[in-house]
Formats: sequence, structure tokens, C-alpha cells
Amino acid sequence: MRYGVLGPLAVWDAEGRPVKVPEAKVRALLANLLIHGGGPVPADRLIEDLWAGSPPGGSVNTLQTKISQLRRVLGREQVVREPAGYRLLLADDGVDALRFQELAERARAHEEPAVRGRLFADALALWRGPAYADVAESLFARSEIARLEELRLTVVEDQAEVRLTLGEHTALAAELGELVARHPLRERLRTAHMRALYRAGRQGDALQSFHELRRQLAEELGVSPGPGISALHEAILRQEPQLATPAVGSLSCRTNLPTPLTPLIGRRKAVDQVRARLSSDADTRLVTLTGLGGVGKTRLAIAAARDMTERFADGVWWVELAGLGAASTPDDIAERVITTLGLCDTAATEPDLDDLVGWLCQAVADKHLLILLDNCEHLVEPVAVLAGAVLSAVPAGHLLVTSQEVLDIPGEVVHPVPPLALPEHTDPDAVARSSAVELFVERAAAAAPGFVLDADNAAAVSAICRRLDGIPLALELVASRLRTLSPDELAACLSDRFAPPEVRVRGLPVRQQTLRGMLDWSWQLLTADERTVLRRLAVHADGCTLPSAEAVCADRDLDAERVPDLLSRLVDRSLVVREANRFRLLESVAAYCAERLAEAGEEAAVRARFVRCYTELAEREGERLRGPDQRRCLERLDAETVNLRRALDLAVAEDAAGHAVRLVNALTWYWFLRGRLTEARRSLQTALAAAGETDPAACLTARAWLAGIELRTSSAGATPVPADEDPTAGVDDPVLRARLQWFVGTGLTGHGHHREGRQLLEASLAGARTARDRWGEAAALVELARHVPAQGESHAELGAALFHEVGDPWGRLRANRSLALVAERDGDRARAERLHREGLPMAEELGLWTEVVEALTWLGRTALADGHARRATELYERALSVSAERAYSRGEIRAEIGLGLAARLRGDREAAKRHLNRALAKSRSPGHDAGAAAAPAEPDLVPRA
Repeated sequence: MRYGVLGPLAVWDAEGRPVKVPEAKVRALLANLLIHGGGPVPADRLIEDLWAGSPPGGSVNTLQTKISQLRRVLGREQVVREPAGYRLLLADDGVDALRFQELAERARAHEEPAVRGRLFADALALWRGPAYADVAESLFARSEIARLEELRLTVVEDQAEVRLTLGEHTALAAELGELVARHPLRERLRTAHMRALYRAGRQGDALQSFHELRRQLAEELGVSPGPGISALHEAILRQEPQLATPAVGSLSCRTNLPTPLTPLIGRRKAVDQVRARLSSDADTRLVTLTGLGGVGKTRLAIAAARDMTERFADGVWWVELAGLGAASTPDDIAERVITTLGLCDTAATEPDLDDLVGWLCQAVADKHLLILLDNCEHLVEPVAVLAGAVLSAVPAGHLLVTSQEVLDIPGEVVHPVPPLALPEHTDPDAVARSSAVELFVERAAAAAPGFVLDADNAAAVSAICRRLDGIPLALELVASRLRTLSPDELAACLSDRFAPPEVRVRGLPVRQQTLRGMLDWSWQLLTADERTVLRRLAVHADGCTLPSAEAVCADRDLDAERVPDLLSRLVDRSLVVREANRFRLLESVAAYCAERLAEAGEEAAVRARFVRCYTELAEREGERLRGPDQRRCLERLDAETVNLRRALDLAVAEDAAGHAVRLVNALTWYWFLRGRLTEARRSLQTALAAAGETDPAACLTARAWLAGIELRTSSAGATPVPADEDPTAGVDDPVLRARLQWFVGTGLTGHGHHREGRQLLEASLAGARTARDRWGEAAALVELARHVPAQGESHAELGAALFHEVGDPWGRLRANRSLALVAERDGDRARAERLHREGLPMAEELGLWTEVVEALTWLGRTALADGHARRATELYERALSVSAERAYSRGEIRAEIGLGLAARLRGDREAAKRHLNRALAKSRSPGHDAGAAAAPAEPDLVPRA
């Protein structure tokens, strides 16, 4: 069970389904037990708290009745009676308040501002309203509510300071005003707001905020503002340079490199060599790390790349390719890179998306970046094609590749990764200097606390490392055996194990045979059920959560309830790695287990369960993507992207077209929200072309989704869907059909077929109202507001209210933008500006970067029209930064034009000419050319003081 206390009391089961807790007293009982954090609460204390000092007659029996009611809802085993009282069984992350605190602590411990900002945002997103809202008036809850509210405000302040370092002052200036009004005496909060106001060009508002604080402190407490905020006030008066917006060029926010769980040992020299070869002033732009499985190529590559984040202005990006099938094409790999870099693969950027390698090269042609392509040995040919294209088309692009086989293309520099250094002598000092021994001792101490290298065990440790040839993975696997064996006993076991020639595997290099032998030995030490779970885990391409492991690994012979314990034992044996809430197999272990899965004759059955598990997961999360859980569902689907892709590939390969079509139908809205339209189109086409039995209704749905996607990814002259046809015809589900009509209708209007698109939108509105689908009604209303001027405001207002009611953040953003357009059409620029500002943080939070750019450029135009050159420059620079990061060329052109006009407004003709020439150079389509060329002809603008 998971519990939510950051808002109205909520309970969810293991599958994330809400569990209703009836009756106020039972909810109060649950809240009381949660406040005590799983600790025992005496019965008399519960009676006192629940009935506020006025217990009913027979209060003990009444309490037991409430306990029984709670047990019926949660499960009898969840509420435990002990001598000290009643307590609630809680998992480590079973309460959202604990998760909130854990995320906040992780954020404060991280060095990277962008990562800190995301973690703080994740923490605050857990709040659904005031803490313990159901029992806010109860005395027993007040101190905990106050504590949590103070923690929340502290995190808001932490996040505000981080966002200031990332240049997000414009959004902060708008967002913090209401919060400062509710908490006027919090100086740290007001300090952040003042800085944001100043950097947003609102110096007068920043000074006024300080004067308001000084007045309230004097009237209410008789004190003066503290030294920190007073110093900021003085700095604002003097307009000191250090108050200016910091440069957001730090690579901290331009990388996705994973944080290692353990330190890298014995590779410092290798890290320096790789860095030197890839340094920005070196001629080498492709380095391939080669070596046998388990030798540590990935760890070395990530460590080297992490040390180079400051050298590459456009980022250092890790692209994991282990999950792609051996039949993958260069376009499949390019699609993975595009997704990793977060590029905007929409028709607004390029009209032709069939050549994804070419599109990727064009999108990053002028970028200075490093891409790490990891685990390429099964994809050597397509990776070589992609690498060759990138090296030819991207002069400042660098590639770091890990593979057991070289790419063998011009410009490649091969860097072999050997095993760790072995001890040359047996005396303790010499043994300790060996990197292989250092790694073994570090892992052994983690597995068996108290273990140290000393004179008594140095010889045995040296023998262990030599027997395992210094292969890091083999050393890590065997280190856990020191829980039950002494070093001498372990060395003897290895001597017996690896001495006979029959353990060697013909055709493998000697060191690869050593790793194979180590895996064989580890395998044989497992119980039959442990082996079953381990080999079945290999079907996952990118790790899995516990529920997924249970669904895939369990069958008639292995109960799902036994899987958690078996997983725990495999983690203890270092065969499975746990990272947060995910379980992973290291690449060599995964390859070995895949062989064992095939030997057991279980491949087909396990793959079928895997496909079924992830199809059901996609359908379950897809249902929640249109409500208040949208952000969490997006993050869950983000985390499972590789597994979901593998599920589709397996469904197609196994002729399971029914599951393939179900999967893409469930994922298309997710792909749309994430802007991954190319992936949606390719996946829908693949599923519809798959062999096997399918549901005709599901195929109709997939074709309708595909029609809407193709309208959004085709060039203006193409006609992917006949304008007079309704691709949704034949879809029986009225809710689904109305939503598909909206999706295709908006695609038609965006493609210039306004009459046909409006007809579908009107049909969508009628269908949604008949089916009582509030989301569908809201979507249709918000879209029609743009096309029916006479009813624009009423449609937009009602649509916004409905989206707010269903709690869909994307819908609220869509409605907000529609209201802004209506306001602009009606000449109410002040309201339009306010709405665009309100929509900006919503778009940023959802990662809808084209929406972010559109809002920023609109606000920039407004600032220009009002004569505020500085504010316009700031907004257009931010739009240019986001557009460049996401390869959104239309946004780059608009931002450059805006910066040119702002420079002209300042009287800087040279800067204006420079920006406008850049806009002309970046223009590709005739429409863009016209827009860029028209800019110099605009009338002179008059700056305002």
C-alpha cells in the first residue's frame, strides 16, 4: 500500500489503484497511525485523539470496530497489534511525505543545479493540497501539519534559488508573488522574489517589495529587515553587476550521464587518456573503447565523459543501445539519439522525417557536443553508418563508443580497456597497490562489513584476483562470497573451480573464459527458484520495477509473492543491481542469463508475459494521462521507454499483432505529449503491418491515431489524409471516437483544411457531450474557440473550467493558450500577457518546449510593442536558448528576428544586423525566408524609459 498525506488522505494499492477509506473516523484513525510513522500508538492515545477528550461509552470496543473497518480496507496484516499499541506497516517509500523529504535531501546533496531543480520540482509535485487536509482541525495532527508545511516552504525557497541560477527569473517573478503575499515575513522567500523581479526588468517592483517588508516588520514585530535582504536592497539601488542574470552555460543542465553507485577504481590514467583524445582542441572525434564483457568499458566511458562536461557547450549525452534488437537500422539508433537529446521531431522543424539519420545530423550540425553510444557490439554496422554520418555533417560533434568490436570506419581511434592490474608480489604492501585488489577489497568491505586487507589474508586475496584475471565484474561477483567464506576458503574454491581444463569454453579468449567460469560458478550456487528469476529477468531491456518483475518472472510453478525475496537474495549476491526502485542486470550477466533462458526452453513464454505486462502497463498509465496524475504517468512511461519499445519489437517478431496494436494505441497520446511524433508514426505503421490475429476495432483506432500523427509530421503540400474522409468512422466506443475526431480534426486545421477540421471538431464536441466525457468536451471547446470567433470566449472559458475540473495539466495549458488568443483577438493585451506568463511555467514543467518558445516569443513581441528593449531581449534570448537546445529551427528564427528588433530599439544597429542575418541564414522554407526578410522593413520602434 502507498499512502498520500500531502493533500486529502489517499491510499493506493500496489498497482496504483485508489483505495477508498470510508467514514471520517476511520480516515482519522489512519491519519493518526500515519503521523506516527509506523510506530506503535497506544489504544488510550488513539481514543483521546479521535474523540478529542470526549470518548463514547465503550470506547475500547468502538476503537476496535474502527480498527477492524480499517483492516478490511487495507488488509488485516497492514494494521498490527503489539503490546505497545497499534501500528501501521509501512514500506520505505510508502508515504508521499517520506518520499518528499527524501527527494529534497537528494536535491540538496547534488552538485548539479539542473538536477537539483528537477528533484525539488519532483518533490513539490507530490503535494495535492494542504497536508492531512481531512484532519486539519484535529489537535493530534496540527504539529505534523505545521512541520510539513514548513518543509514545503523551505523546499520552495530552495527551488527558487536554484531556478535563479538557471536563469528562470521571469517565470519566478510571476509565480512567487502570491506566495510572498501569503507569507510576507519570510525573508528568504522575499529575497528570491526580489532577485527574480530585478532580473525580469522590474526594479521598481523589487524595491517596493522590500519597503513593504520593512513596513510590516516594524508594525508587527518592531524589528528591521535582516542583513541579507538589506544588502540585496542596497545592491539593487546601485544596480551592482553581480545581480545580473548568471550565464546558464554550465554543462550541469546539459547532460544525462548517470551517477555511479560506487567509485571507479584503477582507471584514472585511462580516464585521462580518453579525455585527452576527445578534448576540444584534439583532431580525434571518435574514440571506441573495446574489451571483453565485464571489463568496465561503460564505467570508464561515463567517468571520462563526466570529466568533459565543461568542454562541450551543447551537452554530453549517454545513449544506451543494449535494449535495441540486433536487426535495428541506423534510423532506429538515430531515433534513440533524438529522444535522448530531447529534440523537437515535429513538422515545424523539418518537412521530411523519413531519413532520421539525416534529420539528426541537420538538427545538431552547428552544435558542440559529445554523444556516448554505449553497448554497440550487436549493432556494429548501423552504429558505424550513424557515426560516419555524424562525423561528416557535425564538425564539432564528438562520439565515444563502447563495444566489444571496433566500428572500423575512418577517423576512429581504438582504446583497448584491459582488466585491472594484478598484484606483482604477495607482501601486503605490494598487494594493496594493485587496482584489482583495491576493487575487491572495496566491494568485500561493502558485502562483509569489517573486512580489511592485512598480512593474514593478503596472499589469499592476491590469489583470488589472479584467478579472476583482474576482471572487474568477476571480482564484484565473488566479493559477496566473503559473507560465508574466509579469503583462504574462497581462494581454495576458485582454485578448484578454475583449475580443471573442462571448465574452459572452447572458442572464447582466456580472460573471457574466466568470466564465463565465474558466472557458471555463481549460477550453480543459486537455488532453482533463484535461477528461474534471474534468467527471466534477462528479457527486460532496461531493468524493471518490482511489480514488473513479479508479472514477468512468476508462473504456475513460482508464485509472484516469492519474487521479492528471491530478488533480494540475487541483489545480495551482486547478480542483480538495485538502483532506487529498479532492478537491473549488468550487461554480461544479462547476456549469460539470456543463454540460460533459451536453454530452459522458456523464451517464448517469458517473452509473451513480458509483452503482456508492458502492454497492460501502457494501457493503465495511458488511462491516467488525462488527469491529475499526468506528470507522474509521464515520468513512469519515460522510465519504461526502452522496455516498451522492446515489448513492441517482440510482439511484432512473435506475430502477436494484437498486443502490438494495443500497445501503440495506449502509447500514442504519451508520444504526442512528449513531442515524439516520429516514434509514434513509425510504431503505429509497424504495429499495423505486423502478422497475427488482431481486433478490427483496435486496428481502426490505430489507423485513426496514425492519420492524426501523419497530419502533424507531413509537409504542407502533402495530403496524408483525404480532407473529406473521417478516419474515425467505424470506431464503436463513443468516448474514444470523440477524442480521435478531435485529434484528427486539430491535425486537419493545422494542415490548412479548416472547414473539414472544424466539422470533425464539432462532431467531437457533440459526441463527447453525448458520452458525458468532460475531457473530450473540454478539448473540443478549447480548439473550437480558435475557429468560432463569435463563441470564442465562452468556449474557451468553459473548456478551461472543464480541464481544471478533470485536473489535466496539459489541458489547462491548452485552455490557457486559447484564452490568451481570444484575449488578444479582442484587444485585451494585458489579459493575454498575463495568460501567456501563467502558461509558461506549465509548459516548462511538462517539457512542451515548442509551447515554451511560442509563449516566450509572444511575450517578447509584447515587450517590443511597449518599448521595453531590455525585457524583450531577455525573453528572446531565453527563447533562442530553448530552441537551439531542442533543434526547433522555427523558434530560433523567430528569436533571432526578435533580438534584432530589440537591438534596433536600443539603437544598436550592428547587433540588429547581426541577428537578422542569422535569421536569414537559418531560414529554409519560403515562409521563413519571408518572415526574416520582412523584419528589416518594420517601422522604427521607440524605446520607453
